[in-house]
Amino acid sequence: MNMTHDYLNITLKILGTLGLLIFGMRMMSTALQKMAGPQLRHVLGRMTTNRFTGMLTGAGVTCAVQSSSATTVMTVSFVSAGLLTLGQAISVIMGANIGTTLTAWIMSLGYNVDLTNFVFPAFLVGILLIYHKRHRYKGDFLFGIAFMFFSLVLLSSAGKELDLEHNEAVMRFFSSFDTSSHLSILAFLAIGTVITCIVQSSAAVMAITILLCSTGVLPIYLGIALVMGENIGTTATANLAALGANTEARRAALAHLLFNVFGVIWVLCVFYPFVDMVCGFVGYDPEVGGQRERLPVVLAMFHTCFNVANTALLIGFIPQMEKVVRWILPGKESDSNEEFKLLYIKSNLIQTPEIAVMQAQKEIAHYGKRVQDMFAKVQDMINERDADRIEQLHQDLEREEDVTDQAEISIARFLEQVSDGHLSDDSKMKVRQMLREIGEIESIGDSCYRMARTIQRREQQGRQFDEEQQRHLGEMVGMCNNALTQMNLVLGEPLDSHDLGQSYYYENNINSMRDQLKSDNTRAVNERKYDYALGTAYSDLVGELEKLGDYVINVVEARFGQM
Repeated sequence: MNMTHDYLNITLKILGTLGLLIFGMRMMSTALQKMAGPQLRHVLGRMTTNRFTGMLTGAGVTCAVQSSSATTVMTVSFVSAGLLTLGQAISVIMGANIGTTLTAWIMSLGYNVDLTNFVFPAFLVGILLIYHKRHRYKGDFLFGIAFMFFSLVLLSSAGKELDLEHNEAVMRFFSSFDTSSHLSILAFLAIGTVITCIVQSSAAVMAITILLCSTGVLPIYLGIALVMGENIGTTATANLAALGANTEARRAALAHLLFNVFGVIWVLCVFYPFVDMVCGFVGYDPEVGGQRERLPVVLAMFHTCFNVANTALLIGFIPQMEKVVRWILPGKESDSNEEFKLLYIKSNLIQTPEIAVMQAQKEIAHYGKRVQDMFAKVQDMINERDADRIEQLHQDLEREEDVTDQAEISIARFLEQVSDGHLSDDSKMKVRQMLREIGEIESIGDSCYRMARTIQRREQQGRQFDEEQQRHLGEMVGMCNNALTQMNLVLGEPLDSHDLGQSYYYENNINSMRDQLKSDNTRAVNERKYDYALGTAYSDLVGELEKLGDYVINVVEARFGQM
């Protein structure tokens, strides 16, 4: 009875310690992402010029944030936002698999080195930094890494308390598996996959594996099978995150799964020679046994060799991997008349708020292009002479004005969700800027619809602008279209490649022309060149075009942070 009670207490201690390990790693990863903030976004967005830089970027970012899941979810988010191509994403994911091996090495260190002398000072310094607002993220990072190392110390202690190597029932159970049989290897591979999918933490499965191997209960071959299963199970996080995303994002997540499954398949074909080679690297003989202190190092070394070798084999076949995932997940052909939908942002991908800010900016850039397309239809209405065609364009603009209203609300709701996360001060300011941007862009859509109604009323009255009016409207429309084009360049490209000068130039020209045309219109009406009703419609269009120019400059100023 006492023995059963002791085992229950130790088991609960191990489960609690695993919870502490997961919490510590998540806290550390989140703090690092907050500290990196915009720099992390730019690193992932720019350092992917070819497959090798993409791979190195994925490895570096994963080593920095200590979470391959965080990197892969970020990558899927980037693909969803159109910031990375599928090929670039695959190379980043390959690098993430290499970067995550650092976690295994940290754990093997935790089992072989007494870290208590580091843990408690880290807690003390961490709490002092947390209460210092300027350095709170550094404090969170120290707390996270201290929790992680403390959990490894507790896990090692709990493993010794279990004393499983002297438990005949446990030893008999594990010894019943034939380590020379591929069926046993496949069984433990499946166990590792399932457990990782359930707990959503490859680190926890690695910790369990190290615990069982270091106590001498679990043979190294079966332990390595668990590690291979963990490599497959860890892909579940990105695939779950991509469920509601666009097709390209789901393809990126699928590529992660296929990459790891392929690696497991070829390693299974050469399993025993490969494992023996890895054991030889650290001076461990599986046939002799003993030297349990080296087993955590063997597992870490296998994890590294597996991912490095798999990447080396497949990095030259990224185009072929793209073709395979596109074949498995074919995309739908786009319909030019399809109703506006949010293309780049998905609420289920807000696992990294800092990255969600970039997704929102990409969506806003698409929103800006949509209202410019609306303005092109206004231009068509001004030039059109056929009444039926004018009516059709009016109906199109009426429908699109409703859609732009819905788009504004949807993007605003997404930004509100992002604001609920922990953002850096820089990203909080960007969210405020983007809320103003979408409000002004929606006003451009409203302005387009008001011009459409004016033209529609003119047509119903049976009036047409004369040649001079038509020419002047064409010139002003051209200026507004140039301003919209510049606005969309500013929204869709890095700010350092643009300035406010060009937008102010267009705005000043639009204002000057508005003043001139209104003055000319008043004179023409007084001289009876055309009647008052037609002059009013003409004046309304000129005034609305000038307002549209104001909305455009407001968007550009918001983008440059001039609130």
